[in-house]
Amino acid sequence: MNTPVSDDKHLWVSWDAYHRSIEQLASKVHESGWKFDQVLCLARGGLRPGDIFSRIFDVPLAILSTSSYREESGTVQGQLDIGKYISMTRGALEGKVLVVDDLVDSGVTLEKVLHHLRENFPAVTDVKSAVIWCKGCSSIKPDFYLDYLPSNPWIHQPFEEYDSIRPHQLNAWLKKGAAKE
Repeated sequence: MNTPVSDDKHLWVSWDAYHRSIEQLASKVHESGWKFDQVLCLARGGLRPGDIFSRIFDVPLAILSTSSYREESGTVQGQLDIGKYISMTRGALEGKVLVVDDLVDSGVTLEKVLHHLRENFPAVTDVKSAVIWCKGCSSIKPDFYLDYLPSNPWIHQPFEEYDSIRPHQLNAWLKKGAAKE
């Protein structure tokens, strides 16, 4: 699939560019010298970056579900919901934690998650945040980000194509993909 041309209003991201961005962000965190004990990814957008960070840095992955973009196929921000529990394979969230997400838009999610961690997880001694994209309209700047976007474009990520596919459409989707190969 050809990725459309990006401009001030739309940033189009291919799968290759998306994965390269995660790797570059991981390199930036590594070069900072800051060591962390766990990655806490914010689902859904932070799942893929969090997984890759957990593998590269060889630290446990924790997942906190958050959601605010549910209206109109995920294009309109609504009320922020933060999951009650953090999912981990063992132990508790503690020590130095790197919160990973795909982007910071308004900043509300990141601010509330950081507050949630400070208030509810006393064993967490230090928290920093990392995102691929930081929009100019954000009320908070993450500790690490790859790209600063002063014009606040809508970011079209490669996995968004799945937002409009439903199970009954999969066979046609798969045939369409096979025809391109």
